[in-house]
Amino acid sequence: MSDKVIPVVKAEEVEAAEAEEEELVDPQQTLREECGQKQDAQNLWAKYQECNDRVNSRTNTAETCEEELIDYIHVLDKCVNKDLFKRLK
Repeated sequence: MSDKVIPVVKAEEVEAAEAEEEELVDPQQTLREECGQKQDAQNLWAKYQECNDRVNSRTNTAETCEEELIDYIHVLDKCVNKDLFKRLK
């Protein structure tokens, strides 16, 4: 018989570890939701939606809403970056 000991994991410990994992919340997602509620982000989202509606209403157009989407994401990322690294462990 070997002198090595094989660790035994009890079901209670596994359940506790799984419950702990479920409680994790992505701080970036939380901050994006908060930043999306700010007026400047809301205005850019409205511009993006307006562009999207315009493009979808046409059958033959070369217009895309890429610029509007990039502007919106840029504002969100700038807002998120102010606080994200403070919340990371």
